[in-house]
Amino acid sequence: MSSAAEEANHKPEAPTAPAQENTSEENPLQAKADELGARGNEFFKEQNYEQAIALYTEAIETCPNERFYANRSFAHFRTESYGYALSDADKAISMKNSYTKAYYRRAAALMALGRFKKALADLEFVAKRCPSAKDAQDKYTECKKMVNKIAFEKAISVQHQEKSVEKMCRDMEFATIEDDYTGPKLENGKVTLEFMESLLEWYKKQNKLHKNFAYRILCDMETLLKTQPSLVEIPVPDEQKFTVCGDIHGQFYDLLHIFEINGLPSPTNPYLFNGDFVDRGSFSVECIFTLFGFKLLYPNHFFLARGNHESFNMNQLYGFTGEVVSKYSQNMADMFTLVYNWLPLCHLINKKVLVMHGGLFSKDNVSLDDLRAIDRNCQPPEEGLMCELLWSDPHPLAGRVPSKRGVGIQFGPDVTEAFLKYNNLDYIIRSHEVKAEGYEVDHNGKCITVFSAPNYCDQMKNLGAFITLKGNDLTPKFTTYADSPHPSIRPMAYAYSLMS
Repeated sequence: MSSAAEEANHKPEAPTAPAQENTSEENPLQAKADELGARGNEFFKEQNYEQAIALYTEAIETCPNERFYANRSFAHFRTESYGYALSDADKAISMKNSYTKAYYRRAAALMALGRFKKALADLEFVAKRCPSAKDAQDKYTECKKMVNKIAFEKAISVQHQEKSVEKMCRDMEFATIEDDYTGPKLENGKVTLEFMESLLEWYKKQNKLHKNFAYRILCDMETLLKTQPSLVEIPVPDEQKFTVCGDIHGQFYDLLHIFEINGLPSPTNPYLFNGDFVDRGSFSVECIFTLFGFKLLYPNHFFLARGNHESFNMNQLYGFTGEVVSKYSQNMADMFTLVYNWLPLCHLINKKVLVMHGGLFSKDNVSLDDLRAIDRNCQPPEEGLMCELLWSDPHPLAGRVPSKRGVGIQFGPDVTEAFLKYNNLDYIIRSHEVKAEGYEVDHNGKCITVFSAPNYCDQMKNLGAFITLKGNDLTPKFTTYADSPHPSIRPMAYAYSLMS
């Protein structure tokens, strides 16, 4: 692979130019497909990935070609539809098993799913085929390092599983708080409203909370979360407003904007944040300590649900672990892994609205008691109820189909209707997907998506949104907002190099 070929790995492949002037007469379908593929490439360059996917699909339907599958794989990758990306790369390889770029695309999808051993095999193939290509060699080397790193850290994590965060804190030697530290301080070891207000101002100025207080918050969070069930019931009084927020993904300055619009959390202004607090955005540490702080301050009026990114593999790949290590230590990153294992998986508002990060299930007749019975103190499995609560997505057609992400399922309106009827619920709220308006209402109003990270990763141009409802009126009301300015630290700044 020449340097030009290396660059081509980061953009869709252009259709092959006709060999003769009369090619379109001899093979008009190929010429039409090439034209569609070229148009798809233009939309890809403009980051209009959905339109690019539509044109690559039309090209495939006109005249199938491994290049179109590889290009569509890349577009699916950019929309985080890693299952579809994987499927298209597989198809390209089946059409031409020597097609190096398809192996490269498949490796990217596998890495995004945390399947590094399988990705390593594909990158090894690419590296052997292209021994002079620095890009291919570097990615193979980096992936090999990651396989070894994860194996080592999982072994260490197993040892830590035998401990609690509280025990780890007791074993540590806490440093004396420096005289020149002027930031927020816990009062008698406890979070107060004054501490939280000071913390928000401190973080706005890009300062760091002293590690002694950070460790104390983690210890107290583990203690608190261990008392929570997997399904938390939330009673909302008749006239009280209740707010549900979706993914934040480390966008701290947008989190502040939510509080500016909607008010700080309080006993009379309760919130539920529905998972994916961290990763991708480069202010994840600030987000998580803000959310943990409010949870400790108002344990019965501030709620946190686990998302698929509150997990070891995702944090390794998408930046949270790197950010914690950069700002604090590997020991603290290990503590977060343990605390995340105790986050509740779903919440039930007034016994009528079920809120989870991902979605519904691969089998019928799942009851709320089934959800209550989930043993959540673990890393998310690749199948089953816990996996699907964190990973599944709705789709418009009836029935169930494999997930576009490669984990969980996609479920149709009939699945939603049957689940609600079986459990006597009104509707579900979930997050997990970027939406142009910050929210989307599907399945005849019975499945609502809310996503609270505007201009996701500084490139998606979406609005953020949150939902408010009242105890005596569970009709959802939507508030949308644009992104807020933030310091010039790019998203994924702390992510694993192959993903950033």
